[in-house]
Amino acid sequence: MISSTFNPPFFGMSRFLICLLILFGIHLPLSAQTNFPSKPLRLVVPFPPGGSTDILARVMAQKLSDILEQPVLVDNKAGASGAIAADFVAKSSPDGYTLIFATASTQVINPAFSKVSFDPVQDFTPVGMIGTSSLGLIVNSEVPGSGVQDLVVWLRANPGKANFASFGNMTVSHLAGELFMQSTNTRMVHVPYKGAPAAMTDLIAGRVSVYFDALTNAIQTSKTGRAKLIAVTSLQRNASIPNVLTVAEQGVPGFEAVTWYGILGPAKMPPDVVTKLNAAINKTLADNEVREKLVFMGVDSIPAGPDALGIVVRRDLAKWIKLSQEVKIKTD
Repeated sequence: MISSTFNPPFFGMSRFLICLLILFGIHLPLSAQTNFPSKPLRLVVPFPPGGSTDILARVMAQKLSDILEQPVLVDNKAGASGAIAADFVAKSSPDGYTLIFATASTQVINPAFSKVSFDPVQDFTPVGMIGTSSLGLIVNSEVPGSGVQDLVVWLRANPGKANFASFGNMTVSHLAGELFMQSTNTRMVHVPYKGAPAAMTDLIAGRVSVYFDALTNAIQTSKTGRAKLIAVTSLQRNASIPNVLTVAEQGVPGFEAVTWYGILGPAKMPPDVVTKLNAAINKTLADNEVREKLVFMGVDSIPAGPDALGIVVRRDLAKWIKLSQEVKIKTD
């Protein structure tokens, strides 16, 4: 008869292993956790409150809060063309609770032209794509012709005499003009403005001749007849104005200058956390109310996996670095 106090060796060993696993479990990576998220998330926006990026981020944050069942708090950290926000997120814990609502300007353009304290690829984990916004190539009503090739002919006949506006130095509006000149072997003088309205005012008045503006603004102005919208800067035509050709379709193959929006976190985020966040982002983009708001803001939503955003980041970074090496642009 075996005593009830008998304790086989493997029973003792099992208790020992269980204790070890309990202790080890404290240090398990977040990929072993199944309750993410268990507290509020921080979505860092690299611009001040009230701008288009901030508004878009808040639209996404509100719906993400519902889906994730935790508050997604928008934290505006403006400055240094987005470098302050990006550096903050890059140095945060990779637990999925601190993310950046990045744009092409903050994540790839600024690092391509300026020295920053982070690596835009190695220091981040792509989480999800939000969408893209095209620009409209709009010209003063006195510029001859009605298409890109007409503009190119006119610019080549008047090298360096025409001005092109942008809504700020080193913005995608500015770099679209630089890329256009490089791609068409033309020369214009860049005139940066502190925002889109002032640039459009001077375009209509004839103080500048060419302007790469946010597409929604360009469409509205062109409808008044005060300026001519001759192309869009995406590779595909925009669904809202399908009769307007792309720059690429009008004799400038491969031309693309768009701004994109995406959510990234610090490097080395747990894969299952990324998967859960990506699913929540894509579900948010599928919501009819969110889609309507994005369309109103001129954003084409692009639900996609993390890898797709990573490809966009690497591709655009290479493109803008190449331009920075070939074109002399003042960054101040």
